Amino acid sequence: MKRLLLLATVLLSACGFHLRGAYSLPFETLYINQPETSELRAIIKRNIEASTQTRVVSDAKEAEAKLQVLGDGLGKSILSLNAAGRVREYQLTRTFKFNVVDAKGAERLPANTIIISREMTFDDAAVLSKEAEEVLLWRDIQNDLVQQLLRRLAAIKPAAAPTAQ
Repeated sequence: MKRLLLLATVLLSACGFHLRGAYSLPFETLYINQPETSELRAIIKRNIEASTQTRVVSDAKEAEAKLQVLGDGLGKSILSLNAAGRVREYQLTRTFKFNVVDAKGAERLPANTIIISREMTFDDAAVLSKEAEEVLLWRDIQNDLVQQLLRRLAAIKPAAAPTAQ
């Protein structure tokens, strides 16, 4: 048993697998142009402050960088119908567009779009349970969106230091 565990550990480390650690954002303060009461803003703020050294500020003037949400759309479309013409599958889609600018207005991350979708089967006989499943899928989509957003923010290159002339 110990050998099997040791072998699994060696194989996982050999393939480059490692647990996702804390993110490192290239700015100390960040402003998010969403209302303070926005659920998405609260989740982004919680994740940034829990896994980075960056602080999310309420005033854009105090921020070293600004996360500008350019669009956030939810969609639910029919994927397939059964023989009776009733819905059998839905596709849930969230499209999130954003960019990041620094305090001077220079673009640090050009406009990006994150599109996340999930498929969901549907059954008229189990409407309540399918509604609950849909709520869970939307929450999963939102969590995935925040993780992808953090990875993209962490990939921003630090601002070049001004050169003396």
